Amino acid sequence: MIAKARRRKGWPQRDLAAMIDRSESWVSQVERDMIPVNSLESLRQLSGVLDIPLQQLLAAAQPPGQVPASARRRPASARVDRNLGPEEGDDPVRRRELLAAAAVVFTSPLTGAQTAQASTLAPLEDLLLYGTPTAPKDSDVSPAGIAAAVKASRQHFRAARYDTLAKTLPGHIATAKALEPVEASATAVADLYNIATRLCIKLGEDGLVAITADRALNSARAGGDALTIAEAHRMVSSAWRRQGHLARATDIAVRASQDVRADRSAPEQTRLAAGSSLLATAAYTAAKTGDRQTAHALIGEAAETAKAGRTSADSPIDAGLQQVLLHQLSIHYLLGDAGQAIDLAKTIDPTALPTAERQGRFFIDVARCFDQWGKPQQCYRALLAAEHAAPQEIRRGAVKDLASGLLRHGRSLPGVRAFAGRAGVPVN
Repeated sequence: MIAKARRRKGWPQRDLAAMIDRSESWVSQVERDMIPVNSLESLRQLSGVLDIPLQQLLAAAQPPGQVPASARRRPASARVDRNLGPEEGDDPVRRRELLAAAAVVFTSPLTGAQTAQASTLAPLEDLLLYGTPTAPKDSDVSPAGIAAAVKASRQHFRAARYDTLAKTLPGHIATAKALEPVEASATAVADLYNIATRLCIKLGEDGLVAITADRALNSARAGGDALTIAEAHRMVSSAWRRQGHLARATDIAVRASQDVRADRSAPEQTRLAAGSSLLATAAYTAAKTGDRQTAHALIGEAAETAKAGRTSADSPIDAGLQQVLLHQLSIHYLLGDAGQAIDLAKTIDPTALPTAERQGRFFIDVARCFDQWGKPQQCYRALLAAEHAAPQEIRRGAVKDLASGLLRHGRSLPGVRAFAGRAGVPVN
């Protein structure tokens, strides 16, 4: 039905893929009945662009639990080294909890979860649009004080405390602007705007993503720090990608990776780590275009570069083999290779992911892969594991879409309506 409607409009698969923010490979596999379309949001998008009544698509959609033989698990592609350890504190209790959550995703019965908290970007919007926030009265406008503010903001993001971060970022930015000399101030402001961009991406505020990324890059250039400039370019690449300019976004990240690796102003290991992070971002964007060859080539190069790179817990970038693995998981998903993605996910130890943000992102990506594979129970288990690891991660748009699609399986998924409500999905 989808293929016929697309051909009636005279569109190639790549055009339909771009309209619904999917890869050309995904569209091809859907039209060949290799993967099911079980997401209600995806069906709504297809209905809108192809002018097919939604009820007609719903009636034709594959019944839950049935997966075409062609979509069954395939051998995993070549993988990077996974003998990874945590980069930060190793809490034995939390490790046991995360390992238990991972076991739940793949094998165990469904369980309950925590309550997520909502986040607000109103203070950040006021700063960006009106310049109203001022530095707190008790703020420390010394190099040590500003460094502590940047570190605290980075920790809030990595711990997925997005509500706290949204409230404190504007004041930290205002304080950092008062620092002397100008170069030190500019680098600190850029670091904070880079964090702000990542926060806006998490909360789906694409308009603010573009603004914060632009300010981060301008401030980073004024400060002259190579790693901060590299991270700002990564944020700009993400902003272009979210606006649909995928080829340009890929080019920005690749060129920035080349620039930072050639820059001699920072230690080689940190430059390589920054380059690896940029290459992984470029690979993800290439996968969104359906360019399988480029995506796999870039993620392979990112893995090789990551092996030689290293960063500290206070680094302005998130890098390393764990970060590359998370991007590789997303790339498999974007290219419609759900079986390979799940194979890869089973080899990743969630306790080796050093922050709550990465752990939550890992389980959400696993949920997306199970949804693509037509396995609602495993999808739901992964979402509950994500909520356990990082409650505020489930406020993301991707989770809302997944939760909306899972509601039609309510009888077989105990607690799914309550979960959807916590994720921000309107539930009657």
